[in-house]
Amino acid sequence: MNAIGIISEYNPFHRGHKWQIDELRRRFGEESAIVCAMSGDFVQRGDFAIERMHARAEAAVRGGADLVLELPLPWAISSAEGFARGGVSVLHATGVVDTLAFGSECGDAAKLQRAAKALLWADIPDALREELAKGLPFAAAREAAAKALIGEDAAVLREPNDILGVEYCKALIQSGSTIEPLAIPRKAVGHNEDAAEGFASASHIRELLARGEDVSAYLTEESAAIYARECAAGRAPVTMKNVERAILSKFRAMCEEDFARYDSGNEGLYRRFYDAARTAASVDELLSAVKTKRYAYARLRRMLLAAYLGVTAEDMPPRVPYLRALAFNERGRAVLKEMKKAACAPVLIKSADVRALGEDARRLFALTARAEDQYVLACPALPEARGGSAWTEGPVIV
Repeated sequence: MNAIGIISEYNPFHRGHKWQIDELRRRFGEESAIVCAMSGDFVQRGDFAIERMHARAEAAVRGGADLVLELPLPWAISSAEGFARGGVSVLHATGVVDTLAFGSECGDAAKLQRAAKALLWADIPDALREELAKGLPFAAAREAAAKALIGEDAAVLREPNDILGVEYCKALIQSGSTIEPLAIPRKAVGHNEDAAEGFASASHIRELLARGEDVSAYLTEESAAIYARECAAGRAPVTMKNVERAILSKFRAMCEEDFARYDSGNEGLYRRFYDAARTAASVDELLSAVKTKRYAYARLRRMLLAAYLGVTAEDMPPRVPYLRALAFNERGRAVLKEMKKAACAPVLIKSADVRALGEDARRLFALTARAEDQYVLACPALPEARGGSAWTEGPVIV
């Protein structure tokens, strides 16, 4: 059985995601398995997912995926490099995935691999420091440093999905994985663009949902029904705004040394966060006070979210230490059976499986469980804010 991996957030699952899965079925055959490594309740832009992980995983399986595994929290809210490293770690650990498929603006895996290899050359750190010293933002500085080595191929470091594709290729190279990268040209609409040809990016869909507008034209029928079910139950939409005062309250109680634990670059950002937290009356006001030309909002939001959830660099081991199933169908069940023999990390299907984990893996699961308890506090309906679901809720079986 061919098994094709996808690293995803599905925030929410939409028609573009369905198109990608259908395209993979067309290329690899109907009997191929689609295995997804998907962010849990928090996402890489430093935010709460709009609906809980099990609902998004169910939408993905009803939309054509066979098995959805959780991308654990520390990787899910990391930089593009950390996100990619975690996703590749999950898929590699299954022991069954042989291809990693991802959306790309250029659609050329070979070009992305050349850029990935360039970024791993020994000359890059010094060249990057030189460009940063000119006052360039990190992304522009990295492209300039890479251009000196590979010329115009460095242009792939401009577009968001190509950047992520380069990071996937880097992670595959660094891990020594035999998984082959496959770049799929994105369908009709870009990462941060509006709607086109009946498709819309996830970011645009979230904007429409925030305004209370109908997005059913952009979601699959199953995804729209699941989202409506979650809304009716008071579990969606989940937004950071719903816990804004809790975030500000925690930050005002923190000292400089507390914030320093989350400043991975040791660049003094923690002092800016500490100062801003003393007076800011909203999360947006806090981020605006911290923002400088050098730092993208996404990086600041990730640091803010990590500080709120208590996730430090020490919480990210070199490899994902377990594989947690969130949803699967009959073909996914067959994949899980193969994984029991081939996987190089424990597979969690029942909550009771956590007891068999090693100490470090149990500690990571407990961290994720605490974060899930924070997530539900942002649900619209207070009765849905009861904690403890990580220890009791199993995967969705479709």
